[in-house]
Amino acid sequence: MFIDAHAHIYDCDVEDVMARAKDALVDYVICPSSDFLTIEKSLYISNIFDNVYSCIGFHPQDADQFLQGGEAFLLGKAESKKVVAIGEIGLDYHFGKPDFDLQKQVFIQQILIAEKLKLPVVIHIRDAMDDALNILEKYKNHLNNGVVIHCFNGNEKDAARILNLGFNFTVGGIVTFKNSGILSQVVKQIPIEKIMLETDSPYLAPEPLRGTKNEPKNLVWIAEKIAQIKNLNVEDVAKITSDNAKRIFRI
Repeated sequence: MFIDAHAHIYDCDVEDVMARAKDALVDYVICPSSDFLTIEKSLYISNIFDNVYSCIGFHPQDADQFLQGGEAFLLGKAESKKVVAIGEIGLDYHFGKPDFDLQKQVFIQQILIAEKLKLPVVIHIRDAMDDALNILEKYKNHLNNGVVIHCFNGNEKDAARILNLGFNFTVGGIVTFKNSGILSQVVKQIPIEKIMLETDSPYLAPEPLRGTKNEPKNLVWIAEKIAQIKNLNVEDVAKITSDNAKRIFRI
């Protein structure tokens, strides 16, 4: 019934997490990665569970790792049938890491790797929206296999630029927060056919579970909030967002 399009489930008791996900009607989980180690962990889990798929990529905060043979590593690991995207990649200026030029370089290189592999990209943007969207607009002709803006938390102008490019969004627990009024208004304007659900586990647990360790079973709280915003029932949100994920990730 549900697909969690973005959940880091490698540092937990995966069997218990996936059992609870099943009980909560979460049919599939997409597990992203950020560096050499988490790529290996994501692939290991996806090879154990039929309903878990991997995104492989180097997070902007780990861009320096990519320089240590990252391209060859990604090309090799992408041979697995359980790899459905390159991600999460992008830009993250939140912690003030100084080498933003390196982040941009590695972001672009991974976009080109995804193009070579004919895979979609899953994009992380934090405190770097303009720079990230400028790169996406410049390289839009290399992004023909699907683009997902993960954990979208931008404004109406940002959403309009993304929609103009034909890209997709995942919406997570932030939309349920009590101070999420602006995001709720933006999500209201985004066509439901462009939205997928995510937990970003173990982070960003939705209300009323905020402050606890997040996991895919909590996806229903996000679905209910989007249903409220869109004036839809939860079943419709579940079906449409799951169909979107199946289309983009080809599962």
